Order: sequence, then structure tokens, then C-alpha cells
Amino acid sequence: MSEIADVWFDPSCPYTWITTRWLLEAAEVRPVTPRWHLLSLAALNEGRDDDPENDPEGYLWLPARVCAAVTAEAGQAALGRFYTAFGTRVHERGEMGVRTIPDALAEAGLPEELAAAALDARHDGAVRASTAEGLARVGPHVGTPVVAVGGRAFFGPVLSRVPRGEAAGRLWDGTLLVAGTPGFHELKGRPHAAPDPS
Repeated sequence: MSEIADVWFDPSCPYTWITTRWLLEAAEVRPVTPRWHLLSLAALNEGRDDDPENDPEGYLWLPARVCAAVTAEAGQAALGRFYTAFGTRVHERGEMGVRTIPDALAEAGLPEELAAAALDARHDGAVRASTAEGLARVGPHVGTPVVAVGGRAFFGPVLSRVPRGEAAGRLWDGTLLVAGTPGFHELKGRPHAAPDPS
């Protein structure tokens, strides 16, 4: 029986993209099924004096709003499809233009008209609510992604490369072991390398 792993992600974060691709790899070799939710760094960082994402123009709100609209219109499976189509364009191909969001929606089998949500602040409440739901699993001291599975919840793991096949499965096993240990709260490795989605 497959276990549901609830995954809160920011669509613009390249490290989150790597982690979510690892989860899909792990799902090929372990009984786990990702279920997608939004955790927006724009919403997370609202009201801060600094700008940790270096986003003075508020770009991060745009794809987050579209994700909220997709979820409202078509549900979490559709959100996962849109995120894959959007992330492949942005994080793997380096595309970001006027057609990126509409083309990703079309590829995901969704109406291209949902792209208008990017500029519609009426979706901000849903973005904030989903972000708060993810943060409630681990606390406000983290970012994206947050994963919750079987009574355990954790931030990350932050990866710069996608483990494949059984390596992805072993990392899944180890992550669950560590996250399920009473009293566990942090594990860090070497400084971040540039994300490599290949």
C-alpha cells in the first residue's frame, strides 16, 4: 500500500525543484505517492525588513498565484502536473517569458486562461493559507520544501542533484528514519552547490 507524502513547494525555488524530482524518483522504488501543496516564499517572507529571496519586484507571487488557482480549479494532482511542466521550463531549460506559464498550463491539460491569476491578488489569501498549513507541520523557522508523511514532517532535504533509482529510495528510507527519531530537529551537510537538475 502506497503512503501519501504531502509536499509543500515553492514553484520558483531551484533547490525545491531538485528535491521534488527526487521524491518522484523515490516513488518509483518505494511505496510513496507525493501529494502537492503550495508553500510560497513570497508569503513566507512578507513583512520582513530584509529580502532573503532578492525579489523586490514580487515575481515570486506570480507563479504562486497560478498554483493557487490551479489547485482551486482542478485539485492537487493538476497542481503536480502544472508544477512539473512549469519547473521543467524554468529550472531545466532556463525559460521564463510571457508564454512560460500559459504553455505549462496547456501541457498540464489546464486552461491557459488560468495564467491571468498571476496578476490577480485575490489568490493571495489561498497562497498564504497553504503556506501556513505547510509551516504548521514544522514551524516558521524553515522554508521550502516541507514534507509530511506518516506522522513525520521535515524541511528538505535540500539537494543540489537528483538521486536516481535505488539511491533515491535509500535517501527516502534514511530521511524517514532521521525525521522519525524523537528529539530530531536538524541535520546539515556541506555548503550548497549550484542546483543541477540533469
